[in-house]
Amino acid sequence: MATAETKLSMKLLIDTKAKKVLFAEVDKDFVDFLFHILSLPVGTVTRLLKEKGMNGCMQNIYQSVENLNDSHIQWKDIILEPKCPFKISSVPLLLNDAPTLTTFYNCPFPSSLCCDKFYGTDDSSALCPECNSEMAGRLTFVAPPGKVATGGFVKDVKYLVMDDLVVKPVSVISSITSFKEYFNVKDFGALHEEVVHFGKEEALKLLKLSFESRAVLTSLFVSSIKGSVKGEK
Repeated sequence: MATAETKLSMKLLIDTKAKKVLFAEVDKDFVDFLFHILSLPVGTVTRLLKEKGMNGCMQNIYQSVENLNDSHIQWKDIILEPKCPFKISSVPLLLNDAPTLTTFYNCPFPSSLCCDKFYGTDDSSALCPECNSEMAGRLTFVAPPGKVATGGFVKDVKYLVMDDLVVKPVSVISSITSFKEYFNVKDFGALHEEVVHFGKEEALKLLKLSFESRAVLTSLFVSSIKGSVKGEK
């Protein structure tokens, strides 16, 4: 299982003449990271990227919420740090930045003692509408079968990730098809294999690039890799 401190390894195939990444061969942890991006709340994405110089105006909305004092806004924390509505386990990199809503609370004095109704909350300091007691009774959310992403999202096999982040399982047929559909390689001698490492800083850059570019892996890696690309005249 990957953690926030782990550097994932990935193998790039690079066209040194075109100075672009054709695709990456990756393990499941990297694909889990890519797919979990789709489930991140907009507020979480904005929080992660606002120091990276986001394009557009979303960071201005986020900053406006941060700047408002409590006399003008309610539920600031819910807006600035939204919680995912389902549980994720065994997730790498940025996924650890996404809080999960797994614990709920109810009145510690249920109907048999004083309250006629059951109420629920995700904040134990909330007051019961019936008896005005703090909602300190702890409940644990139980997801129905198939709703908890235990061990990530995808099977533990190798995958190809294209420069534009299209994901495919590795196979001889998919590799040949990829060369026909995506690449116009005229000199196969110019192809260069490079192993690179992918950690939290690279994850933030990829998240930002995924909103701005259709050549994400090239933008992320080509300027820093060793070997033939840097030596090309």
